[in-house]
Amino acid sequence: MIVSIHQPHFLPWLGFFEKVDRADVFILLDNVQFEKNGWQNRNRIKGANGWQWLTVPVYQRFPQTIAETMVNNTVDWRRKHWNGIVSNYSRAPYFHELRPPFEEAYRRSWDRLVDLNIHLLTVAFDLLGLHRRVCLASEYAASQTPSERLADLCAAVGGDVYLAGEGGHTYLDLRPFEEKGIRVEFQQFQHPVYPQLFGAFEAHLSVIDLLFNCGGQSLDIIRGRIR
Repeated sequence: MIVSIHQPHFLPWLGFFEKVDRADVFILLDNVQFEKNGWQNRNRIKGANGWQWLTVPVYQRFPQTIAETMVNNTVDWRRKHWNGIVSNYSRAPYFHELRPPFEEAYRRSWDRLVDLNIHLLTVAFDLLGLHRRVCLASEYAASQTPSERLADLCAAVGGDVYLAGEGGHTYLDLRPFEEKGIRVEFQQFQHPVYPQLFGAFEAHLSVIDLLFNCGGQSLDIIRGRIR
């Protein structure tokens, strides 16, 4: 059984979903340290003047975990985000078909960043047709040492293969996996090119760019079946 593990990023890029698609079980690493200026509370969309950030403002208290990170609702970020999404994607082929669950998410009030991120991930999984077992790392006892933690989590859900990110070659200690009889594979995702609004193709954007532009073909595009 293949297990992939990733932090619950905010409306992440396509490679995130390719990891989910290749796994039998996907674990959201919600109990690791929040990264300032990372992908946990922001991502990029495309507009007429190029890409732009959607950033969720948060309160930062080092060394808080992702699950402990609170949204700063003194800033009217939900209105700003949704106005930016509508402005940039209202003419995309599938925007009006797929907008309701995203619009509903932006109408709701969110206190914890992790709850917002997981809700939006669930929306994206449903729209893509990705139906995998999803778990939270905080539900399991695991080592605090990074590689050992990942191996412990894989073992806890019965995995015998761990699908690591492409960059895992540079930081992953394979010994904890070997000790548990878990084989490690590394993702080799080739970013697809797909139809977009506003000129030349821009890679590594939020998944909503793909969904609004390509609709029901999105998962096949992520899988490289449509070029």
